[in-house]
Amino acid sequence: MSNSIKHRLGLVFAMVEEQQGLTQYLQDAHTQTVGNREYITGTLWGVPCVCVLSGIGKVAASSTVTSLIQQFGVSHIVLSGVAGAADHGLSVGDIVIADQLIQHDMNVSPMLPKFEIPRTGKSRFDSCSDLSTQLRSAAEHFLANEFAEKISSESQQQFALNRVNIVNGLIGSGDQFINDMQVLAGLKLELPDLLAVEMEGAAIAQVCDDYQIPFAIMRTISDEANDSAPLDFKLFIDEVAAQYSIGILRQFCAQWTNANR
Repeated sequence: MSNSIKHRLGLVFAMVEEQQGLTQYLQDAHTQTVGNREYITGTLWGVPCVCVLSGIGKVAASSTVTSLIQQFGVSHIVLSGVAGAADHGLSVGDIVIADQLIQHDMNVSPMLPKFEIPRTGKSRFDSCSDLSTQLRSAAEHFLANEFAEKISSESQQQFALNRVNIVNGLIGSGDQFINDMQVLAGLKLELPDLLAVEMEGAAIAQVCDDYQIPFAIMRTISDEANDSAPLDFKLFIDEVAAQYSIGILRQFCAQWTNANR
């Protein structure tokens, strides 16, 4: 593939439900299989982009993003998906945009401090402030102007989406689906500012740091990282989280187009 396009956005999703509905808006779509993953190139609301389903977990995410950078020449990367809340101030349906990401299961102590990634000198990776600001602005626009139309009243009631908040902060990633309050409490003890837990973001952050690629991570809270997940997790993704992604990314692309003219 030619890498002559100055700005090409890589959009990453871990689960098919998170990506569903978005690719229908791609114009001039072309699918290429690399490393057992389908990369769909095209133009999304005026923005040259590559959409890909990475699969779940840090290795899957890092492999996918490396291909996005090396073989598809993306200049920026955004991941959108769901996460578990790690803070009592968050509720199902809230949106977390990462300022920093950490691999909460990384521990090579006593060689290095816990959480530090070997050869980087870092335990936390900063997201791109410009991209994160654009994502937050797009999310605010969606909630103010499209939420009531795109999220059915039944879904709003079922998932108690009474007042959706947008917060920026620390997201932790690990190859572990956390649904144990004791495990979560242990993480919060070590990382008091932790807002959400998931399984891909910090791996993407590490690869992007290696290649100096700006990135942003947006997560919709789907559960409270315990046994109180929504009664119908798939329905929540279909009816809420996927609709968030489409609406927010549409506005994000509009902002992207204006910023890169």
